[in-house]
Amino acid sequence: MAKYQKKMDYQAKYPGVSKEIIEVLEKSDRQMEYLQYDIKVERCQVDSVSGTITYLPSREDSYERLLEENRQFAADGEDVDDAAIKTLMIEKMLTCLKHLNPEEQKLITALFFDDKSERQMSGKTGIAQRTIHDQKIKILAKLKRLMNE
Repeated sequence: MAKYQKKMDYQAKYPGVSKEIIEVLEKSDRQMEYLQYDIKVERCQVDSVSGTITYLPSREDSYERLLEENRQFAADGEDVDDAAIKTLMIEKMLTCLKHLNPEEQKLITALFFDDKSERQMSGKTGIAQRTIHDQKIKILAKLKRLMNE
């Protein structure tokens, strides 16, 4: 932790500098002192009348302590805007899938929704795997065009 340091004599260090600049330098020193020392230090406050001692924690807090107190934090998951956009894009994709002919729909459904591989589709249909791959690429390009319309 940073410790309190003796104040710098800017007038002696920079003899030709104006008073306004010296004030700015001193103010920035105070801000740095506040950030490095005042926020991080825990204090005890003594009430001279009642003789009670009050403990004042530092104003800098740790994530672990906040978790121990069961404080609520924003969820790390997907935010509402992204979820809404994703839902709209899925709806548009499903609409575009309806514009494909039945063979194209069947291929895309098998590859992307039923998790079939091109090799499995080749064995099932008797069509070469390379041909299925080429068909998939053409269909995806068609879907992309439909999505951009």
